[in-house]
Amino acid sequence: MTNRALKYPAERLKPTVLADGSSYYSIVASGRTLGGLTAFQPKRKRQYAFLLGTQPAGYFNARHLIPGTSGDTMIIKENEPVDLETPTGPMRTYVFGPVAQGRYPGILLYSEIFQVTDPIRRTAALLAGNGFVVAVPEIYHELEPIGTALPYDQAGGARGNSHKTTKAMAGHDSDARAALDYLQAYAGCTGKLGVMGICTGGHLAFRAAMHKEVLAGACFYATDIHKQSEMGGTKDDTLERTGDIQCEMLMIWGRQDPHVPREARALVYNAMSDAELYFQWHEFNAAHAFIRDEGPRYDPAAAQICYTLALELFKRKLG
Repeated sequence: MTNRALKYPAERLKPTVLADGSSYYSIVASGRTLGGLTAFQPKRKRQYAFLLGTQPAGYFNARHLIPGTSGDTMIIKENEPVDLETPTGPMRTYVFGPVAQGRYPGILLYSEIFQVTDPIRRTAALLAGNGFVVAVPEIYHELEPIGTALPYDQAGGARGNSHKTTKAMAGHDSDARAALDYLQAYAGCTGKLGVMGICTGGHLAFRAAMHKEVLAGACFYATDIHKQSEMGGTKDDTLERTGDIQCEMLMIWGRQDPHVPREARALVYNAMSDAELYFQWHEFNAAHAFIRDEGPRYDPAAAQICYTLALELFKRKLG
């Protein structure tokens, strides 16, 4: 059965190797199906994406993706924060990396609307512990005092959402330029760069992936790409510029996420397919914010698989 509106088949999945070398899996943990995994295709011709079907418990183990990943972690440190100069003022940026001397690939990590909270710091630490230098900017540095992390409550959400419509996308673009330049010049970075973002940060990571030096991007339930709404008095043209992305992308979604419903995901999927981007597409039976490791929507089993997918991408593309 094919769902024409979404341009991808809804069918029962099996471990299958396609004629061109692609393969696909369903994702099952703790006896339940978590999500669907797209085919990874070495030739940039077409992408495959699959909805979930019923599979027996234990069919998929995330360790199959990266054998021995657990042995690759290392002690990490959080460096002194830096204030990067941008056209709209200094941008406080937090830098995480391995303690061991050396040069490591860089990842620009974008936060949710709440800025650099403890869960975001733990995500940065996870990436750094796998051998990356991670820069985490305060995305609303023009609108909040330095060091502000908004609370995960109704007031914090309302304030963050207000900032989201107040700040122009041009400001985010110049922020990305400053952060990428910082990572490329950082003594402990190889200059190979990736971007990753969560919630509104997923949108910003999608946008930052348009910079030619970015080699891989991972977006977790990226909000508002589909809306093409007004931001700071100008229209957000992210969806229209999808074809500017040249790197491989990892797109992760929650199927029970009201902020990015089925029709919204379809717009993004179709835009990426029409632009012939090289990407993976994963949908989990989960709500919005399911990788945030505090709060009622956290799904640790799904989050672990998502991080495994992101680390596989970054290790493969950034070296």
